[in-house]
Amino acid sequence: MDAFYASVEQHDEPSLRGKAIAVGGSGNRGVISAASYEARKFGVRSAMSSIVAKKLCPHLIFVKHHFDRYKEVSQQVRKIFLEYTDLVEPLSLDEAYLDVTNNKKGNPSATLIAKEIRTKIFEKTGLTASAGISINKFIAKVASDYNKPNGQKTVPPDEVIEFLEKLDIKKFYGVGKVTQKKMYALGIYTGIDLKSKSEAFLEERFGKSGPHYYRIVRGIHNSEVKPTRTRKSVGAERTFSENLASEIYMEERLKDLSEELERRLLKSKTAGKTITLKIKYSDFTVQTRSKTLALFISDAGLIFEEAKTLLYQEKIKNSVRLLGLSFSNLNNQVSKKKVREDKKVDVQLEFRF
Repeated sequence: MDAFYASVEQHDEPSLRGKAIAVGGSGNRGVISAASYEARKFGVRSAMSSIVAKKLCPHLIFVKHHFDRYKEVSQQVRKIFLEYTDLVEPLSLDEAYLDVTNNKKGNPSATLIAKEIRTKIFEKTGLTASAGISINKFIAKVASDYNKPNGQKTVPPDEVIEFLEKLDIKKFYGVGKVTQKKMYALGIYTGIDLKSKSEAFLEERFGKSGPHYYRIVRGIHNSEVKPTRTRKSVGAERTFSENLASEIYMEERLKDLSEELERRLLKSKTAGKTITLKIKYSDFTVQTRSKTLALFISDAGLIFEEAKTLLYQEKIKNSVRLLGLSFSNLNNQVSKKKVREDKKVDVQLEFRF
């Protein structure tokens, strides 16, 4: 969906249409969740502080979140997807992967299906959507940003390599600003530059991500569209109205976060082993501290005790504007070792028969 939160607000309130708006708090501690395309022309982006956004766009209009409304529209869009295929993998309220290889309409053209879906979304919701169509999830994702807003891009099999070779490295999905700078420093500006590097070279400089970069620039990405995605983490965080300089005050906030995290774990019917404390300082630098426990937990009291341990693990570097607590390594995940063992048994059985 195009500028989803902002577009919903403009659709529901006609006086906001054609204007630079931002969804989020307008105060000194506010953060932008979404910006309309009119605001983006001035450099306003999601995750930007409201102070910076107002400097870039003095006439920016701030609008409060209406998450129930966003969920309602998201469900309407999801129903349209399901008219074409059951293989729908949601990434968020406003984005999803669809596998239309074998679709309910019997339409052999993914390009025409995308166009039809975008038309239905507009007729149902009054909002525009963009689409990327290609041979795998990675290329489709990259292509979906190519003709935004209200457009689509198809990369057919015989054009995949040329498309990737010409692509600026910053447009590769998963390459963030830090990695982009690192690649630029190595003389990697486009896909063809990346393709010229060996797998060993990339692994040495980018660790586990190196082999991934080596494959995707060659159009290799074998991840299937998964309708049911296993939740990998559960978390909660809070930005404070004033910076916190003392661990004593932080303890109080961590207790509240522990109770919120317990509620979310219970709601998702999970418990976790690896707890992570996120600390965002007043200068916007972020630090994380993690610990893996012997047992799965979901009790607020136990969470709070572990959170305090992480808080006092080392001295706080500066005053703190945000604290977050999250659990990963949840008890809803089958271990990779177990999966590998099961696969070995299957192979042995097949050969024996």
